[in-house]
Amino acid sequence: MRLFRSFAALALAAGIIAAAPPLQAQDRAAVERQFRGWLEDTVWPRADAEGVSRGTFTDATAGITLDWDLPDLVPPGSAPTVPERQRQSEFGAPARYFTPGGLSSATSVGREMARRHAGALSAAERATGVPGHIVLGIWGRESGYGRASIPHDVFRVLGTKGFMSTRADYFTDELVAALRIAEAGHAPEGAMKSSWAGALGQPQFMPTSFLEHAADGDGDGRADIWRSEADTIASIAAYLAHHGWVAGRDWGFEVDVPASVSCALEGPDQGRPIREWADMGIARVSGRAFPDHELAGEGYLMMPAGRLGPAFVVTPNFYVLKDYNMSDLYALFVGHVGDRIAYGSGNFSEDWQDVGRMLRSDVADIQSGLVAQGHDVGGVDGLAGFKTRRSIGRWQEARGERATCFPAPGMADALR
Repeated sequence: MRLFRSFAALALAAGIIAAAPPLQAQDRAAVERQFRGWLEDTVWPRADAEGVSRGTFTDATAGITLDWDLPDLVPPGSAPTVPERQRQSEFGAPARYFTPGGLSSATSVGREMARRHAGALSAAERATGVPGHIVLGIWGRESGYGRASIPHDVFRVLGTKGFMSTRADYFTDELVAALRIAEAGHAPEGAMKSSWAGALGQPQFMPTSFLEHAADGDGDGRADIWRSEADTIASIAAYLAHHGWVAGRDWGFEVDVPASVSCALEGPDQGRPIREWADMGIARVSGRAFPDHELAGEGYLMMPAGRLGPAFVVTPNFYVLKDYNMSDLYALFVGHVGDRIAYGSGNFSEDWQDVGRMLRSDVADIQSGLVAQGHDVGGVDGLAGFKTRRSIGRWQEARGERATCFPAPGMADALR
């Protein structure tokens, strides 16, 4: 995943939380000394080879200590623990992602931003083909249109996770990229703050993504994703364009899926021309036909709550949004808020139904039972992704039951 994303999205995407190593039992002073040695012996040679000056390196790393409160840490001398049964975190039901207050706020502020930054949004769309309302959906989700607090020292975060996390190599690469950003003077003074995962600025770019995709939208010769709204807009649009946004196509459409169409047909590997979905009886909830220019294009059934919530036919652009954050709900939020901003759309036509109270470990138990019966659930992680949802549907259909394509209490027992 190229980017780590906004805090609510990250919480939904976290999966089963592994039991933390006994950090309090570590000799923290000794580990801190090892950390300083690692910065000098491992990070500095790499940064030097990438053109980072000694002064920049010293300014960035002098005095930083490990942040022991970050998740997913593996201190020296310990091993990653086997995930234990999750007893605290509830399974993230889709309805929680789409609270009325959150949607209303993102929409109302987004409309104001659309008026205020109409020129920058139009320029970005001309340059990349990415519609302005889609850019606004991401900007709002990532940083509340630049209003969210981004509190962490990026060098401390990336240093900690590069030194002792389960993805140490990845975060070390990101630390070196952050040093390159500092060396080039891209960020205003004091602006190198990040999320707990090291994401920067209003678009919440990881440092490598900044180096690859940050764009100058206001023509001042700099790509300032911290203070410039025009640069933020241009950078988000550039990211999506570089990841394959298809100009002229929508992200997707809310639809009615008749009972004759199996919810197990969901997924990006089961696409077909939108015309064929329409021929199967799938229709837009608005009562309007699918646009003529979309009919020959490939579409994919997407039912994030199975039969217990809204359904969609999405286009390849939906999966470009997922490149920004690997979450179906994130991409759906962005597309939905964008539509509300641009077209005055209201709530989803279908309600998100109550899916019961479950722990992520309960979902993992269901996944384990499905795997034992030969289903591909995409990993036993406690997250009901499309492979898990359709595997549930196929299992239900094989039992002669009405397929819901969504986890439910008691399902794990039935799979034993």
